[in-house]
Amino acid sequence: MHEILERLAHGKITVDDAEKALRVDLVEKVGGVARLDISRSMRRGIPEIVLAEGKSDVDLAAICRSMLVRNRRVIVSRVSDSQLSKLKKTFSTKYRIQESVHSSCIVIKQRNSVIKETGGRIGILTAGTVDLAIAEEAAMIAGEMGCLTFTEVDAGVAGIHRLVEPLASLVKHEVDCLIIVAGREGALPTVVAGLVDTPIIAVPTSSGYGYGGKGTAALMAMLQACSLGLAVVNIDSGIAAGVVASLIANRVAKARAQTKRSISR
Repeated sequence: MHEILERLAHGKITVDDAEKALRVDLVEKVGGVARLDISRSMRRGIPEIVLAEGKSDVDLAAICRSMLVRNRRVIVSRVSDSQLSKLKKTFSTKYRIQESVHSSCIVIKQRNSVIKETGGRIGILTAGTVDLAIAEEAAMIAGEMGCLTFTEVDAGVAGIHRLVEPLASLVKHEVDCLIIVAGREGALPTVVAGLVDTPIIAVPTSSGYGYGGKGTAALMAMLQACSLGLAVVNIDSGIAAGVVASLIANRVAKARAQTKRSISR
């Protein structure tokens, strides 16, 4: 896109030619196995995310290589241990690979690549430590969308007293949106939604077993929540929660900045 705009600025192509080129530039085909939406971040504020699941090592490496050339980074979700090992061998000498302790989501980026902070602030709260993998997915994508994240863990309703301190901490950070991750009966988002005035994205996780296990009961409970101001994503959808929360937080941050500029005048 930068090259097209440069050519237009130097009079090497017409406005009509630039428009056609930009349309073509919106999607890049990779080796007959993928069509990458390379301009999604510029168009929607949401970066392209590559799902590693089901892809061969060769295809995954080719997709990542193409994204790195065009966008200087690539976010890859649901990476297996084997795939991660191969990606490290392929990219670690030239690029920086950002991993999480618990999640299977990684970011490969040029070593000098820096994400511009938007001013958006997101709080992430988990019911248990078993929910950390999904929480880290949400935090990673939020960070890649320019937001600051504040995470508090293990505040489930089995010991309701444990909720007070971490929730107070998130409120003090004046977060623009809350992501609440919980499995089993999924009660935590409902409780928190009855206490704060912050938009909440609830994430049911596949922790839990037996009847209603694997996240089913948590999802149903969150969908049936009587507390308002709460939206729900699919089971284990940390990335989806992170994206929605970031869109909210970034829009709030933009409005906050505009208000400050108006006051300063």
